[in-house]
Amino acid sequence: MDIMKKMIMRGLAVWLVWIGFCVAVQASEPIRPIPRKLPYNKSKAELGYWLFIDPSLSSDGSVACVSCHSFGHGGADPRPVSVGVHGKKGYVNAPTVYNSYFNFRQFWNGRAKDLKDQANGPLHNPIEMAMKPKMIEAYFQKSEKYRRLFKKVYGRAPRYTDALDAIAEFEKALYTPNCRFDLYLRGEGELSIKEKRGYDLFKTVGCITCHNGINIGGNSYQKMGLIVPYPWSESSPDRFDITKNPMDKNVFKVPTLRNIALTAPYFHDGSAKTLKEALQKMAYHNLGFELDQDEIEALEAFLETLTGEKPAILKEMGM
Repeated sequence: MDIMKKMIMRGLAVWLVWIGFCVAVQASEPIRPIPRKLPYNKSKAELGYWLFIDPSLSSDGSVACVSCHSFGHGGADPRPVSVGVHGKKGYVNAPTVYNSYFNFRQFWNGRAKDLKDQANGPLHNPIEMAMKPKMIEAYFQKSEKYRRLFKKVYGRAPRYTDALDAIAEFEKALYTPNCRFDLYLRGEGELSIKEKRGYDLFKTVGCITCHNGINIGGNSYQKMGLIVPYPWSESSPDRFDITKNPMDKNVFKVPTLRNIALTAPYFHDGSAKTLKEALQKMAYHNLGFELDQDEIEALEAFLETLTGEKPAILKEMGM
């Protein structure tokens, strides 16, 4: 790409950044640190943990929530698309469940209003877990462990709606505070020269327009392929799938960038295997220019500062 065209496209990106700042900037920074402590009901969350890792909540006993949201992979799925009951493949890369409490909606297309609504989806999905509420309640009734835990937490026999509530409370507890960038924002740590340059680039080339706020994303819908069109599929889990408005094709909830170094592959289709590839694709399709090698390395260095602490509840549960 010639120098003049690159300068023009970068000028457009800077203009977009200023538009984003009108919405995104809070205090002196467009990104806010995660609270060190997030109040949640510990008894509910512990019950939710057991439900989250239980494959008996799927029709063939092979799939649990953790199957697609791995604790060892930043709460995401290392496969391009997830695999459900009877080996059925899905159509989307499962996003991280870590820090999902801070998202304004759930799922790539935002079809769930909160974590409880989100937990309900995979349990019913014929490709994912293929269960029905009555089947799940019957399983609970046969389990002495679940009868005891539900009685302790909810004061009654197991109910499907209570199970969703417990899973949501566990997911709320999956927050990852004190990443190096959060410490930097609090004035409690420093970044290297390369990491600071990466953050400066993150703001000036346009990334910050969509990735801002406490979750560095998760707070808006944006089009994948804003400048250069991105391939679209009828099975795409985008806003068009909800609204049927052609303008919503390839429009998704912006993913969080927290713990992004742990959650490859990237994008809704899992098509980017590495951070470098993801950065280059986003620059090309959404900003309209190519990044040079030094820019990619600096941006990658910044993104690696977004890896937070392991959720405390997992440590408490022996994970």
